[in-house]
Amino acid sequence: QGQLVESGGGLVQPGGSLRLSCAASEFIFRLYAVGWYRQAPGKEREWVATISGSGDNSYYAESVKGRFTISRDNAKNTVYLQMNSLKPEDTAVYYCNQRSSWGQGTQVTVSS
Repeated sequence: QGQLVESGGGLVQPGGSLRLSCAASEFIFRLYAVGWYRQAPGKEREWVATISGSGDNSYYAESVKGRFTISRDNAKNTVYLQMNSLKPEDTAVYYCNQRSSWGQGTQVTVSS
């Protein structure tokens, strides 16, 4: 399976926004759903959002619903996670996943 590469993380103040990207190396990327997950220090990895292969359907964890938006551009083999109204509890390493492939993660830190 192809490689996934996340980017876009960083340090942001509470209430701020970030957009994460997940770029894939394979053409068949567009055929499958992609999920975002996150792992905070000392906690288990948790699911954040998923988007279908076509981009027509998306699903969110209750903790991010209304604040995060997942989208994809299959022409660019890329999935995005727009994160608004960020909270300190959103601090984590964010990973994208497709089938059995995982990216290396990108750090998001929400702090004043």
